[in-house]
Amino acid sequence: MLYQGGCHCGHIRIEVDGDLHSVMECNCSICRRLGALRWFVPRSQVRFTTPASNLSTYQFGKKRINHHFCNVCGCAPLGSGSHNDIEMFSINVRCLENVDLTTLKIKQIDGRSF
Repeated sequence: MLYQGGCHCGHIRIEVDGDLHSVMECNCSICRRLGALRWFVPRSQVRFTTPASNLSTYQFGKKRINHHFCNVCGCAPLGSGSHNDIEMFSINVRCLENVDLTTLKIKQIDGRSF
């Protein structure tokens, strides 16, 4: 299924192709503050419909994850990094349109300990 979404003001727009059934809720300092529900997908499943250069990026801690956000409205629709040498995106499903969050299985992740 193709999902569309992005930041609040539309400066960042993405399309994600995949089967969305479960997400991860991380307790790290940034995800907890954002209230993010993360869906991890390979980079090949994500397409920007606005210039990727519209992303601003924040890193902290071990700097293994790029937390991307809009420098206009502040919304944080995705992050990026690699896992087992595979480039991945971490989609904040709260920033996708027409997703019924009540139908998703939520797995708790202890990111605070990483």
